[in-house]
Amino acid sequence: MATLLYITAHPHDHQTSFSMAVGQAFIESYRESHSGDEVVTLDLYKADIPHIDADVFSGWGKLRSGQDFGALSGEEKAKVARLGELTDQFVAADKYVFVTPMWNFSFPPVMKAYIDSICTAGKTFRYTEQGPVGLLTDKKALHIQARGGIYSEGPAAQMEMGHRYLGVIMQFFGIPSFDGLFVEGHNQFQDRAQQIKEDAMARARELARTF
Repeated sequence: MATLLYITAHPHDHQTSFSMAVGQAFIESYRESHSGDEVVTLDLYKADIPHIDADVFSGWGKLRSGQDFGALSGEEKAKVARLGELTDQFVAADKYVFVTPMWNFSFPPVMKAYIDSICTAGKTFRYTEQGPVGLLTDKKALHIQARGGIYSEGPAAQMEMGHRYLGVIMQFFGIPSFDGLFVEGHNQFQDRAQQIKEDAMARARELARTF
């Protein structure tokens, strides 16, 4: 049995969000075709995702200096412990599906906060004399992203930063398989928006069967 971690970063649900609608189509098809697998959902807009702030740096510093966890303040304990929980949850999964819109050429800021929380030396990567090495070499990942315009080709492709950033992070973690499923052009071509969404949902259902 494999575990799929389904990570969403959108304030809206599948009824109003194109990316969430395609994500739901994917996960429903995945559950049907992988009935023995576990699907864990992490809604970043509802989850506690600590930012890397002064409390976190202070708590980490105390632990690195050899102090016991009990020496941390209440805020330090809560944030450091939660960051550890998020990392452990990520490492324990076998497959990842990220669902985001493209906002200002990237993704919502809560996704960056989440990525910061799981970039943990000794768990998702390690340092060596040759540089950092990813530790998640037996995983696979997918990014479902809605883009109101067309960013998969032409000069606009260089403006898209969200999917490319996630690709860099997955490579950093050593994850060998990272794909993208994009819903494009529904704002640019509003008369075709519904068909664009339906086509993407069909692709998602098909992809889920072999993911």
